[in-house]
Amino acid sequence: MGPAPPLDSWYAHPMLANNPRAVVTGAASGLGRAIALQLGARGGHVVVCDIDLGGAETTKQLVEAAGGRAHVERCDVAVASDVEHLRDRALAVLGGVDLVVNNAGVAVAGAIGTVPLANWEWIVGINLMGVVHGCHFFVPVLQAQGAGHVLNVASIAGVTFPPQMGPYCATKAAVVALTECLAGEVQGTGVGATVLCPYFFATGLHQTARVDSARISAKQLGSLMKKSKVQADEVARRALQACDRNELYCFPHTEAKVLQLLKRLSPRAVPVLLPRLEQLAKLWRPRARPSSR
Repeated sequence: MGPAPPLDSWYAHPMLANNPRAVVTGAASGLGRAIALQLGARGGHVVVCDIDLGGAETTKQLVEAAGGRAHVERCDVAVASDVEHLRDRALAVLGGVDLVVNNAGVAVAGAIGTVPLANWEWIVGINLMGVVHGCHFFVPVLQAQGAGHVLNVASIAGVTFPPQMGPYCATKAAVVALTECLAGEVQGTGVGATVLCPYFFATGLHQTARVDSARISAKQLGSLMKKSKVQADEVARRALQACDRNELYCFPHTEAKVLQLLKRLSPRAVPVLLPRLEQLAKLWRPRARPSSR
């Protein structure tokens, strides 16, 4: 076995094509919009997908203002026929696909046994089956091309599992597992897969969250999201950088890196240390080097 290629070789030969042709679900706002804008800045042609057509049209305009091209498609990722149609429309509009971003997602909170089953079905349909549908219909396209990348958006909640978040954690953990399986299946084919596991940041996810808990509220979730120093634009940039490098995992927040490390070293310590996570993250962050002047 020869030596590993130098790290800068990933930058010289990025996984994503120049002027990438991309499909982004849940792109009417939040992270989906931020990823679409980053792709627009790369000169990309983006199919902007969402059930919110007004927000999707706004994203389209912003992508074009950033230097890219965009096309809007309505798609409910929980419906297989919608995603199949999306694939057909994307191929007609783009002529091929370099990147598929399975980003659409929702949140449900509450204790297991009290969360209504209808809410379980809702979140599984979008967070898990939406990703399954995206992979099912687009991966064969990428394999036939012999090139392309899949970015599945999970969460640090797919790696560490706080109480009262069972439905969300279960679906995001499934996305992590699905992406690991996919990465192994496409290895050596020219196709890659990355799973994004961010910490809290402002996305608007709390606005549609279904919460059945006295211990946590949508307002509290929103407050946590606003505190993050790494927000959607930077999360999107780091996610695409991970795709360029064909990295399997992307933990864009220091807090997420700390949590996944703690989970490996001492799983039982995570619930105890969660309240002190911000302090631990500060210790983890590299300090600025003193000036040489």
